[in-house]
Amino acid sequence: MDKPTHLIEYETMLLGRHVHMTGPRGRREGGPMDRSAYILLSRIRLEGPMSIGQLSEAFGLDPSTLNRQTAAMLRAGLVERIADPGAGIARKFRITAEGGRLLDEERDRSVRGLDKVLAEWPPQDVAAFAAYLRRFNTDIERLAGRPWPRPDEPAP
Repeated sequence: MDKPTHLIEYETMLLGRHVHMTGPRGRREGGPMDRSAYILLSRIRLEGPMSIGQLSEAFGLDPSTLNRQTAAMLRAGLVERIADPGAGIARKFRITAEGGRLLDEERDRSVRGLDKVLAEWPPQDVAAFAAYLRRFNTDIERLAGRPWPRPDEPAP
């Protein structure tokens, strides 16, 4: 561990473990939302209705994977299919009222958990940590060629 990047690798590995152990994994009645649904719904909320092709491009995932994930979300009532006005018979996925409500509940649960972890941190440290995480993520997105929308940025 002689380089700062070694320390970052180790700490991000642990962060991934902590998030995996406490965050969305699989929806149980009244429990956390499935991780893939949480991420897909978050993206659709920021960008508006999206097709399988748009989701595939945004996530860098095979359309068959997204077909399975969106089918599960349709069955759960989290999204609905709507016509894509510019693409003939193509369809897009839009969040339902129930999907939006459950996404908000999941996000609130996550923020409450973070509030507990960061309760002893000075506000300026929390703000600096958020800024560094954003910078880290946007640099990953830039290198991958897949920028993600942010809630504080105008929709595309």
